[in-house]
Amino acid sequence: MRVPKADRTTIVHRAVRVSVASCAGFYPFVYAVDRPAVALYALFAPVALGMLSPIPGSGRVRAGVILRALPVGLVLVTLGTVLAVETWAAVAGMLVVGFLLAFAAVGGPLPAGAAPGLQLFYILACFPPYAPGSLGERLAGLTLGVLLLAACEVLLLPAPATVSYRELLADAVALAGRAAATAGPPAERQQATADPPAGKVPAADDRPPPAADGISAERLRDFGGRLRLSRLPTAERPAGAGRRDRALAQAGGAARRLLVQLARMRDAPASVDAASAAMLDRVAALCDTAATALRGGQPMPASGTMGLGAAIDEFQAVRTAQTTGPSEAAPPLQVLRRQAAVLAIAESARILETSVRIGLDGRRTPGVRPQELFWYAGLTSARLWWRRIAGNTTLRSVQFQNAVRIALGLGAARLVAGSLDLTHGFWVLLAVLTLGRTTATETWSAVRSALIGTLVGATAAGALLLAVGHHTDAYAVVLAPAMFAAFALGPMLGVAWAQALFTLVVSAAFAQIAHVSWQLAEVRLIDVITGSVIGLLCGLLAWPTGARREVHRNMAALLRASGPLIPATVRVLLPAGPEPQPTTLPALHRLRLAEAAYLQYESEPGQRPAAATDWHAVLITANDILLGVQLLPRFDPPPAAGRPDDVAWARAAADRLELATDRIAALCAGDGPPPPGAPPTGLSLGPRHGRPLPLLMDLEHWLRVLAAELAHIEKSVAARVD
Repeated sequence: MRVPKADRTTIVHRAVRVSVASCAGFYPFVYAVDRPAVALYALFAPVALGMLSPIPGSGRVRAGVILRALPVGLVLVTLGTVLAVETWAAVAGMLVVGFLLAFAAVGGPLPAGAAPGLQLFYILACFPPYAPGSLGERLAGLTLGVLLLAACEVLLLPAPATVSYRELLADAVALAGRAAATAGPPAERQQATADPPAGKVPAADDRPPPAADGISAERLRDFGGRLRLSRLPTAERPAGAGRRDRALAQAGGAARRLLVQLARMRDAPASVDAASAAMLDRVAALCDTAATALRGGQPMPASGTMGLGAAIDEFQAVRTAQTTGPSEAAPPLQVLRRQAAVLAIAESARILETSVRIGLDGRRTPGVRPQELFWYAGLTSARLWWRRIAGNTTLRSVQFQNAVRIALGLGAARLVAGSLDLTHGFWVLLAVLTLGRTTATETWSAVRSALIGTLVGATAAGALLLAVGHHTDAYAVVLAPAMFAAFALGPMLGVAWAQALFTLVVSAAFAQIAHVSWQLAEVRLIDVITGSVIGLLCGLLAWPTGARREVHRNMAALLRASGPLIPATVRVLLPAGPEPQPTTLPALHRLRLAEAAYLQYESEPGQRPAAATDWHAVLITANDILLGVQLLPRFDPPPAAGRPDDVAWARAAADRLELATDRIAALCAGDGPPPPGAPPTGLSLGPRHGRPLPLLMDLEHWLRVLAAELAHIEKSVAARVD
């Protein structure tokens, strides 16, 4: 396994910090004050939170998470000590603790990272001997180990800070601002400094956009891709349930969409009128302001009466005047389409502005419009957390699946270890905890390597115990370098090396606490085999394919929930009678589940084929559908009049798109033959509509974008290579 040089440095530095913290707590309480219980917990606390817990972030971030985990760890050690009185009590506690800690992943990467180490605190305490009188020493050792680790994270080769999400988002927004500022030809940019008179339609300029700014469409798309959560450092992902994280995640989505929209504009020949150029100037100015606020971490200044919302209203007034003025003053269809695209860009920028304001302010701000998009802005933190938890309490949630699988595996391991009275039975649970993966294939690969490594390590440890006997000073000499080697070489060389070296570490540690024989290595091997078998069985019986199947199911459910919104929106905008606004809550719920499944799928090991299904495109399309449902009625408030053939065209186009979503959903889920039909292409009003309503142009733009996205998704899903 080849590890990049930067990752090797990170691994070695972490090994130094954990080894120093563990040894600093272990040696004094073994040799100076003879408190083996304190020494044991002082040794394993840094191992649990430093090595077994993939806590992301810089040294200060990690230290903060470790210190916040300390009270939880004290509670878990107390609970485990009390429940160790009976096997059934310890098993019941393991099921509850195992599920709750694993399910904490719904709160974001930081609680998810600390969960495995916290599991170990309960595991250590819930095994015999039942000794409530030693609880004080256990808590003291745990506290000492955690504090030493936190100090080492900050003072000893601390992990450097990564580029924050706010900084990355600021760079993306600044790039979007530069692209918007140079979207039109230079002559038109000078002309656009003044607002056009109401009702006056400026002349069009069909010259291609300049390339002197060096911002290509491909660069815009690539930079937008950097904001995908799966490509971000784990600690920087805005995945929490609070307002700040939700708002920054929404700002990232708006920035990605804005960059893609600007890239589409650069792909097409320019046809910029003065009104569109003025609107793009406003977008560029707003992006500059938002980027500055994001870099400084300060709330954005008030936009005032000439903010983007007022500019959009003025832009819409000009577009409406084009349909009521003299026919000879009407711009060509290409300009009208360009204006519809510019309007979509402006609304993406307005969503970006609002979400950045909420994210940087962080306070409750009820009544943010549109309320359907910013529903979280006025809710309390407790309500937001409840919605996150309730939304993931379903068998379709990968977070719920993982929590159930881990809890059942740990509970079964505790039952087997207690029923068979296995010595050092906590190693059984440790094997389940460290070797379990989200797919059965990966679990088997880890188990196979672990068994080989444990066998080699047990042989070496047995030889050491036979050769050294009860000379504890020799084990004291071996422990520190063995610990560093295990924590440094294990992650770089693989599971087999990690298990072999860790077997040597635990043998050297326990030989200093109590008199042991070479049979300790044999016990370690038996326990790891037992835990491996239990973990493998759980992996085979409970969701063995990981997130793969849930990605297919959740994406199919998302498409089925989103597709009907397209014709429903058209009926609202071009009503034959009273039409209620379609509800988006089911689609939003499905979107959250699909995003979680996709994120886990991307994090699971294994090479993705080059022609793998573009699941990220499904998420983007669902977002575009939901945005159209919410925003189009604000662009062109219904009811709107339209010629019968216009209405018929819009409804037929929307029905074709809904049929396409059904067909793609059937392909995703593998539910049988999909509904027949060709991909929805060519959704265009055509040249016969010399002066269509702005509403129709906005609808055409929305439907054409969705048609292109769905055609790409259908081609991708039809390959079925993943």
